[in-house]
Amino acid sequence: MAKLAVLEPEKQAASFRVEFVRDWTEASARWGNGGDATVFQHRHWLDAWYRAFDTVNPVIAIISDTSTQRDVALVPLVCRNQHGVRSVEFADLGLSDYNAPILASNAPYVAASLRTIGSALLAALRQLPDRPDLIRLKKMPLEIRGRPNPLAEIEGAGSCSMNGNLVELGDDFEVYRASIRKIQMPRCWRVFTRHPGARFEIVTTVDEALRILDVMDRQQHKRMKQLGEKFILDEPRRAKFYRDVVSRGLAEGYAVVSALICDDGVVATTLGLRHGPHYSLLRNTNAGEQWSNFSPSRLCIERTMAALHGQGVRHFDFSIGNYDYKRRFGAEPLRLTDVGIALSWRGMPYVLRDHAVERLRRYPRLAGKVRRAAGSFAAVKKLWAR
Repeated sequence: MAKLAVLEPEKQAASFRVEFVRDWTEASARWGNGGDATVFQHRHWLDAWYRAFDTVNPVIAIISDTSTQRDVALVPLVCRNQHGVRSVEFADLGLSDYNAPILASNAPYVAASLRTIGSALLAALRQLPDRPDLIRLKKMPLEIRGRPNPLAEIEGAGSCSMNGNLVELGDDFEVYRASIRKIQMPRCWRVFTRHPGARFEIVTTVDEALRILDVMDRQQHKRMKQLGEKFILDEPRRAKFYRDVVSRGLAEGYAVVSALICDDGVVATTLGLRHGPHYSLLRNTNAGEQWSNFSPSRLCIERTMAALHGQGVRHFDFSIGNYDYKRRFGAEPLRLTDVGIALSWRGMPYVLRDHAVERLRRYPRLAGKVRRAAGSFAAVKKLWAR
C-alpha cells in the first residue's frame, strides 16, 4: 500500500490540509465516485490514464477542511522529469481537453476560501521531500459544473492559448438544426442514405466499439499522413488508453462511440464522453475524399448530437482546437486558464517562456511575425542538419 505524504500548509492556508497519495487506486478508493468534475476527471478516464501511463509518478492531492475533517477536493496530478526538470502537472499528457480538481459537494463557493484552497496546494507542493522545480497547471476551466474552480483563483493565473468550444441547446433539437441549416445536414443525410445499407449507429457492445476504434485509428492515420503530420494516438500506450476508457465506460454511457456505416464499410466515426447532460467530442474521422459529397464527418457529429439530445444531453462540447467546422455548428469559445510557478532556477525558463507566449497573444500581428521567424529558423536548422 502506498504511503501518504501528509503536509500541513503554510499559515495563511491553514484552514485546509493537503495529503499526497502516490497511488491512484488508493486515492480513488478513499474519494469514492461523488463530486463535481469535467468529463476528463471521471473515474473511468483517470483509472485508464494512470494505468496506461505508469512511467510517470502519481502525486494525487486530497484536500480536506481542517475544521470539519471532510475532504473537499481531489487534484489528479503527476510528477515527471523532462530534461532534468521535475514538473508537477495534471494527469494529461495532451489527452485531456480540460484539467481541474474534483470538488466535493461541501467544497466552498466563497472566493476567499477558493483562493485558500489553491494556496494550500501550492504550499504543500513546495514542502514535498522530492520538491519539484516547476508547477504547471494547464487548460483549466473557470467553472466546474457551474461551480468556481479554486485552482483558477491562484494568484498569477493567466490565459490559456487554447479554449473550449461549447454549444448550448434547448429542449427542441429542430430549433437548433434550423440554426445550422447552412451546413445542409438534411441534404447530406439524404445523399448518404442512397448507399445500400446506409445507417447511423451508436455502438452498444464493447467488441463492436473496439472494432470501430481500430477503423478510427486507420482513418485518422491516413488523414494525418496526407497532411504531412505525425499521428500518435495509435501508439501502444495511447491506443491502450482509449480502448480501456471505452471498455470501462461504454455500458453506462460514459464512452460514446458512433458511426456512419453502409455495405461498403465504416464511412465516418466519432468518439466522445458523456456525463449527465454534458458531452465532449474527442475524435472524429471519415473514410476519405470519395465520400466528401455528403460531409460524412459533420453528418456523423450531427446525428450523434441528435441521438444524445433525445437522451437528455444539452451541453455539447466540441473540445479544444479552433477549427472552422466548430463555428459552423454554432460553438462559442469557452475560456481556459493556466498557472505556471517556478520553484527552482531550473523551472524559471519554462515559466518565463509561458509568460512571453501569453503576452504575445495580446498582439496578434507581432505573434504572427514571431511564428514566421521561428518557422524560418527551424527550416534553416533542418537544412543545416542534412
